[in-house]
Amino acid sequence: MGSGSFLKVVAKNFDVLAGPVVTLVYPLLPFWPYAKLITTCWLVLPYFSGAAYVYEHFVRPFFVNPQTINVWYIPRKKDVFNKSDDILTAAEKYIEENGTEAFKKLVSKADREGKSRSSNYMTFDDDYRY
Repeated sequence: MGSGSFLKVVAKNFDVLAGPVVTLVYPLLPFWPYAKLITTCWLVLPYFSGAAYVYEHFVRPFFVNPQTINVWYIPRKKDVFNKSDDILTAAEKYIEENGTEAFKKLVSKADREGKSRSSNYMTFDDDYRY
């Protein structure tokens, strides 16, 4: 198990680790310049080749296979029973239970109610007429 897999575990559990890390590391900030110096030496000095390691394991895979790494991935919300919170899933379930005709009636009823509600609202133009 290399340090790359360790960093992946830390990145996936960042939200759990952030609180304890901040509360434990914050008092150690007088050591921050030394930590910065050590990190910079690790990255710059050819003996350690830290920059090459960072490039090979983190930067290069992003450019070689951009489809495999999705930086902007946001997992879908799950409800209490681990089913996706999706309108299409709810509509499919309703159709399975009640049939397509009941679904059509429901949609037309909602459309009629929506039109009647929108006619009851006052627009900005109506406000200026008085």
